[in-house]
Amino acid sequence: MKVLVIGTGAIGSFYGSLLAQADVSVSVLARSDYDTVQAHGIDITSETALGQWHFQPAQVVAKAAELAEKPDIILLCIKLVEGADRTELLRDAIGPDTAIVLLANGVEIEDEVAAAFPDHELISGLAFICVTRTAPGKIWHQAYGRLALGNYPGGLSEKTRALAEAFEKAGVGCTATADIVTTRWQKCLWNASFSPLSVLSGGLGTTDILTTQEPLIRAIMAEVCAIASALGHEQPAEIIDRQIDGTHKMPPYKTSMLLDFEAGRPMETEAILGNTVRAGHRAGVAIPHLDTLYALMKLRELRLRSSG
Repeated sequence: MKVLVIGTGAIGSFYGSLLAQADVSVSVLARSDYDTVQAHGIDITSETALGQWHFQPAQVVAKAAELAEKPDIILLCIKLVEGADRTELLRDAIGPDTAIVLLANGVEIEDEVAAAFPDHELISGLAFICVTRTAPGKIWHQAYGRLALGNYPGGLSEKTRALAEAFEKAGVGCTATADIVTTRWQKCLWNASFSPLSVLSGGLGTTDILTTQEPLIRAIMAEVCAIASALGHEQPAEIIDRQIDGTHKMPPYKTSMLLDFEAGRPMETEAILGNTVRAGHRAGVAIPHLDTLYALMKLRELRLRSSG
């Protein structure tokens, strides 16, 4: 299996490096940190039993046209922010039988890529992990790491099963599901609450947010559940308790949205929150907390643009 990882941030570097440990040939398309990754590879430090390791990709390219051969699978690991042109990044990397994996946050994020490449298998993926890129070529893994993969809009192919098995071989729990959209809504419960609140609070981590505002977190999650249910993606009755309990057990963690905010980078507001709100309106669900969070985040973004 030959895999190309597009994006050498925290997610792409971490999961690409683990696939390489499972005897998969992994190349990377690096953008802002191309020089560092090309010269030195990527170093990962994990606070878990995984420990520390070095990842030297099979090939490092700045443009897909430079690839020696087309991959069997592309892991597209870029954040869905303003200006992110996924179609352009993929176009020169795809061969006749290449499958595309979207490993990203948010809901209703697949249709653009599905429309651009209708003849290619599309796999939607989710990472349940605390991991951060601390510098070019430097990754810090704090906790968790489970993956979920499934074909979009539904089903399970042999290539998806094979990729899940490769991750399992690498020591990553990976669930192959025929209903990845329902799982994507499950992850949205956490992202749509903690990510914007971390920014709007002025930089608080997950522990501080949860210990002081658990009723608010639960109310936001309940609205996301209501949207998912209205769209036919019913969530387990215990899902909110499970996510709250899991967050209590996490180490203090700055969300990736907060890190982007603090660095002055574009945030995933639309993929995580905007798409959720629009889906709620389309389904006719009352979502006052989500509406308010989204409005406040758009004001925060406006302030950032005006001060930049």
